[in-house]
Amino acid sequence: MKLWEKGIPTDKQIEQFTVGNDRELDLVLAKYDALGSIAHAKMLGQIGLLTEEETTSLVDVLNEIIADIVVGNFEIEDSFEDVHSKIEYLLTVKLGDAGKKIHTARSRNDQVLVDVHLYLKDELKAIKEQVKTLFDLLMESAEKHQNVLLPGYTHLQIAMPSSFGMWFSAYAESLIDDISMLNAASKIVDQNPLGSAAGYGSSFPINRTFTTQELGFETLKYNAVAAQMSRGKAEKTVAFAMTSVAGTLSKFAMDVCLYMSQNFDFIGLPAHLTTGSSIMPHKKNPDVFELIRGKCNKIQALPYEITLITNNLPSGYHRDLQLLKEGLFPAIQNLKACLDIAIFSIKDITVKDHILEDKKYDYLFTVDTLNEMVVAGMPFRDAYKAVAEQLEAGTYKSPKETKHTHEGSINNLCLDAIKDKMKAAF
Repeated sequence: MKLWEKGIPTDKQIEQFTVGNDRELDLVLAKYDALGSIAHAKMLGQIGLLTEEETTSLVDVLNEIIADIVVGNFEIEDSFEDVHSKIEYLLTVKLGDAGKKIHTARSRNDQVLVDVHLYLKDELKAIKEQVKTLFDLLMESAEKHQNVLLPGYTHLQIAMPSSFGMWFSAYAESLIDDISMLNAASKIVDQNPLGSAAGYGSSFPINRTFTTQELGFETLKYNAVAAQMSRGKAEKTVAFAMTSVAGTLSKFAMDVCLYMSQNFDFIGLPAHLTTGSSIMPHKKNPDVFELIRGKCNKIQALPYEITLITNNLPSGYHRDLQLLKEGLFPAIQNLKACLDIAIFSIKDITVKDHILEDKKYDYLFTVDTLNEMVVAGMPFRDAYKAVAEQLEAGTYKSPKETKHTHEGSINNLCLDAIKDKMKAAF
């Protein structure tokens, strides 16, 4: 069944090419398509295009369809072009003419728009909750290990003292920026496009305020053309928000892989979080974090894929837009999986607490030595030169007593401020 079918058969090769894997992807949208249809049916009843009995029957059957979707008893067979045609078919089989009336005053274009907006709203909310859980875990680790020092690096060269408290809470605070990006994306998708029809509105006296409230949208897209133009823009905005989260996860995963290597040996992972080698019995590989890194790097390519698909399209609907689902929907599930496994794994990271006893880290404290000279009255540039001369001559003595008092060990006030910052953003 095709909603646009006029009795003229479509060549099978053309149909296969144009439909692609849309049936499989549309299963993700099925619940939202039914919810949009419920709101639309109620609105049609309110303005007198459906009788009260027809409205009630449509809503009841649509709720039955949602129940089937939730338990996995809904499928889109090859005889249907998409989720919209399958649901309309079910309504028509069960309700006859009432089912045929459900498409009054709307188009597949605003159907898929409302489906995608509702789906993205839910997924952004779920991702935000995962990010907050990850934030809490990172902050717990920061508090637990706040005074355990580790070397900071710049240019992959030994630089200045840092701490595990700083390391964990740095990633936690970075997640706050990611929450802000997710909030911005949520605001973009929280606009009701239903009623824009094919992109030029409807001549029926529809009530778009009613469907906006019924579907829980914050506001609506007032201009029907603007509503249609949100296809692609909404997906790209969500993709950019996802890349923000993915970038944080990827960098953290790289740190874990680096810090776990024997050359650094800053942290350890228990056996259940590592994998072995088929020929080297000693290997304990951080495959989980390598895959987080790889999957998140792949996600960061998504906005550019969407840009290339949509960049030169004029206003109005174009079939190119169907392709957006192919990249976006799997990327959402991949990001959620990466967040899940990061949450599962981070609590089991063990930190090494005697890292700085290695002599190669003595030069970490040259800035402390320099600062002591400045406090004692020496001009900064002279102190810098004096320490540099000691290093060149091999006479520099590391101030060991500063190893446990350096400001690299983050304090509770700073940690509390980061928590308050997250509360405000979330």
